[in-house]
Amino acid sequence: MDIGLLSVSMNVYSTKRIAEEAENLGHYIELIDHTKCSVKLGKEKPRIFLREEDITNEFDAVIPRIGAKVTRHGVAIVKQFEMNGVFSTARSLSISRARNKVRTLQIMARKGIPIPETLFSINPDNIKQQIEILGGAPVIIKIQEGTQGLGVILAETKKSAKSIIDTFYKMDTSILIQEYVAESNGEDIRIIVIGNKIVASMKRVSEVGEFRSNVHRGGTAETVKLSAKEQFIALNAAKYLGLGVAGVDLIRSKKGPLLIEVNASPGLQGIETATGVNIAKEVILYVEKNVRRR
Repeated sequence: MDIGLLSVSMNVYSTKRIAEEAENLGHYIELIDHTKCSVKLGKEKPRIFLREEDITNEFDAVIPRIGAKVTRHGVAIVKQFEMNGVFSTARSLSISRARNKVRTLQIMARKGIPIPETLFSINPDNIKQQIEILGGAPVIIKIQEGTQGLGVILAETKKSAKSIIDTFYKMDTSILIQEYVAESNGEDIRIIVIGNKIVASMKRVSEVGEFRSNVHRGGTAETVKLSAKEQFIALNAAKYLGLGVAGVDLIRSKKGPLLIEVNASPGLQGIETATGVNIAKEVILYVEKNVRRR
């Protein structure tokens, strides 16, 4: 099987691990820097070029690892592979939805998946009322397309919340505001879903003085046993977004588990290290299964 790995660099841990496991299982895999790809449209069949090389018919499957800064172009390249009949572990529409936090939460709310109380607006004239709608400070303020804990701010008072929100509105930056779930205590749960099964899960704990638990922000990770409801939320969140490979993030609250985010390109380093699970291999086995089926 020939696989295109859509990523900007083989030096990224997750990209390198996926390539290693593909080769271990006897497949040809090639790094495709999607930022260097072009699509030619016209009267003939659309063609995909990597620089000057025509790669339209080179691959049986692609594994997208699309960075946040190039989402729009990366999604367009994935879409063209899809339209040309190539299997992708994440559909282009699914990547777009997962990258936009508001869209993800809208879908989850419609499907009955529990989420924190959330508000989004672009109105700078009633910021005080927006905060009050959520029950007052403290609140969490998130940039809609942030990753790895970047663009996530805890505003502990109404005054600081109003100042931060007002600044983002004036910068024309799309944000959402969420209730602060104090009992989560700087912890969250990352669950990797591949296909229709959970392959690994870990609890991430923030370092002292930091409320974000992302490993990239200095948090630590350990294995965790999931409740039946947490398993249900993770499996269905991936299903509702249409992601073959997903990282689902939950927090535990007095009301039960709450979904906070779904990642279409979850990092593997922290969770492989914490759990000892060969997630990269599971990704390739998932690709094998679906290419054979097609």
